[in-house]
Amino acid sequence: MKFALFTHIAWPEGTDQKKLIDEAAEQVIHGESLGFHSAWIAEHHFSRYGIGSSPLVVAGAIAAQTKTIRLGTAVLIPSLHNPIRLAEDTATVDVISGGRLDVGFGRGSAAYEFNAYSVDQTDNRAMFVEGIQTIKGLWTTPDYSHNGKHYKVNHATLTPSPIQKPHPPVYIAVSRTIETLKYIATTGHPICIGVTSDTATALALCQQYEGLSQESGHNVPMSEIPFFRYFYVGETEEQVRNDTRPTLRWAADMVGWRSTFKVGSEIGHRIEDWRSTRTDTAPDLLHLSKNRAVFGTPEQIIAQLKELQSQGIGYFGCNFAFGGMPHDKIMKSMELFSKEVMPHFA
Repeated sequence: MKFALFTHIAWPEGTDQKKLIDEAAEQVIHGESLGFHSAWIAEHHFSRYGIGSSPLVVAGAIAAQTKTIRLGTAVLIPSLHNPIRLAEDTATVDVISGGRLDVGFGRGSAAYEFNAYSVDQTDNRAMFVEGIQTIKGLWTTPDYSHNGKHYKVNHATLTPSPIQKPHPPVYIAVSRTIETLKYIATTGHPICIGVTSDTATALALCQQYEGLSQESGHNVPMSEIPFFRYFYVGETEEQVRNDTRPTLRWAADMVGWRSTFKVGSEIGHRIEDWRSTRTDTAPDLLHLSKNRAVFGTPEQIIAQLKELQSQGIGYFGCNFAFGGMPHDKIMKSMELFSKEVMPHFA
């Protein structure tokens, strides 16, 4: 089983942005030394939920400090960017890293992000598909031109060009709609699974995708799908409960809070004020810890991962850094995982 790191680079009130980005880099550098296969950085905008608004910039900085760990985007949102710029930036990071970049694309969902960019979200799917096609064309075709509905390229030859040929591996974030799932299967690219779906639902999507991939002739196995979960391993069950409760609550609350904004964002407001006046139902933390997370002692983690492995998961993403989990706790949890759990999946 391959193991990955994942982060949104959460920004709770009272924390320093530079320190958080520096710590995210330290975690990846440490992860490389511990034997993690890859590290993935999310793209979010205008929110404390995640300050990875420029994940390729962060990935480039980390690439310069590492040698072997692969670096991924989970995910870039093509609809919010010019495809030429994304093609150039991804190619540049691939060169800086020596061919270690994995590119995850997704459609995005936050209305306020699209509104701030003045992008019409109603045409997002078409922009998403055309954007990816244009980026792949730029990666692989000298003197590339494209005259589409949303994007135009006039005789562009990408410099630098990606080291990986024909281009960096592409992953596409899964959608619950069968039409989008069918489209992804026909591309031949693996899907990637985020923490927003319960594990049972996510496994069913993986199985459905695997079947559709076989029908399309690409035969991408479930074992190649990055499967991300909130993640934490501690010495005792009590430690795990105490360490994860506040950060899981913050992450879950931020998902709900940020969804209430169509314009602007929650920055400048206090989460405690919103919590005291919220009109929706507070998240069930027990449900989340059982269905979107893998928490526990080393023995419990081994059992949970063995169960996922038995259902076809071969590429597991550990979201240690969720909800503002303190850096020292993340590093200790990573070390315990490397020492007590990873050897059981070598």
